[in-house]
Amino acid sequence: MAKKKKFNDHPFAYHQEIELEISTLTNLGSGLGRVKLADPQPIENRDSKIENSSGWVVMVPFTLPGERVRARVFRNHKNFSEADLVEVLTPSPHRVEAPCPLFGRCGGCQYQHLNYVEQLRWKQQQVAELLQHMAGITFPVNPVVGSPREFGYRSKITPHFAAPRWFKSPRADATVASQEETVPGAVSDLESPVPTSAPAELNFPIGFLRQGTRFDIVDVPRCPIATDAINEKLTDVRADVRARAESFTRGATLLLRDASGAVTTDYDAIVTETVGDLKLHFLARDFFQNNPFILPAFTGYVREQAATSGARFLVDAYCGSGLFALTAARAFERVAGIEISESSVRFARENAEANGIANATFQAGDAAAIFAGLTFSPMTPSWSSTRRAKAAMRPSLRSFLPLVRARWCMSLAIRPRRCAT
Repeated sequence: MAKKKKFNDHPFAYHQEIELEISTLTNLGSGLGRVKLADPQPIENRDSKIENSSGWVVMVPFTLPGERVRARVFRNHKNFSEADLVEVLTPSPHRVEAPCPLFGRCGGCQYQHLNYVEQLRWKQQQVAELLQHMAGITFPVNPVVGSPREFGYRSKITPHFAAPRWFKSPRADATVASQEETVPGAVSDLESPVPTSAPAELNFPIGFLRQGTRFDIVDVPRCPIATDAINEKLTDVRADVRARAESFTRGATLLLRDASGAVTTDYDAIVTETVGDLKLHFLARDFFQNNPFILPAFTGYVREQAATSGARFLVDAYCGSGLFALTAARAFERVAGIEISESSVRFARENAEANGIANATFQAGDAAAIFAGLTFSPMTPSWSSTRRAKAAMRPSLRSFLPLVRARWCMSLAIRPRRCAT
């Protein structure tokens, strides 16, 4: 067994309580404050640009700028510390009561304690700061366009559960295939203990990771940011999993996808989402923008901005099943989409045909070689680069961008820092 790592007690002891004022928010939603140290020591990582003269940085989740708080330190890094919120001594005027009773324990949301207008303002500021600090660019950032729904908007959730803890010994008939058939995406572990008999009532947690942990799951019977249809289905899904608990030799991740009012739990189901006058088909497991209520405005903005550049052609990198390429197609002579997932390319082609869009083509391939094989000149395209949360633009593609004589380039990123890299 690996030896437990010794706690680094500089500059604070484990669970030492400190008071500090929160000065800003990080782009991950944590409050950031500084504490003057009695005996400051040099910081090893100078790349962080954190100086002792300004005070030692402490990150405290669920706090807001302007608040004075009491926090309990649980980890010291080379140049900052992390702490849990103990008490808000002086609240921000923008603090609100979080609608979700699990907020602060569940790690799914970071901003429910901040009123929505301020959330949008901070997101605008964070993008500007990231451009300046990470890319060295000072550029005015437009106000953030809010969602038509503050809650009840999310069309996909993936709750988790771990193997029930009363399991005692392996079952002879437990197989990998049997669990994968009942819970798509589940992976069995035949060395994990399984029960010989189950208790009358099974209340193991089914939900999301607890804030600040990697394995601890918070039970989530209802998620306020998910659609009503998902929450209705969630009740039945949770009951079904618990009723079949003894059949699971290991935990699993569940899927609830709401598309056009119908909720599926099948990873391999083909679902349909309506965006404006388009109907788009894709696999329930695949990536798709998870706030359908903002998609008409979102895709319309991309189309209008690209069209005003005067470009005749549009190239959509990481195009998925064709969301941005197809919603923008009528503004261009020709559109080409590139996607590494062959199944997504198949759906993009089918979506183009089903919606009567004849000027869009799609090909499977690496976006780093984006112009290879295109039949129109790459000298005047409008390039829309859509990037998923985990799909950072590769260095080879970044270095290729300046060589492309594109009139217009747009990067769409789920995480703000992706836009700055």
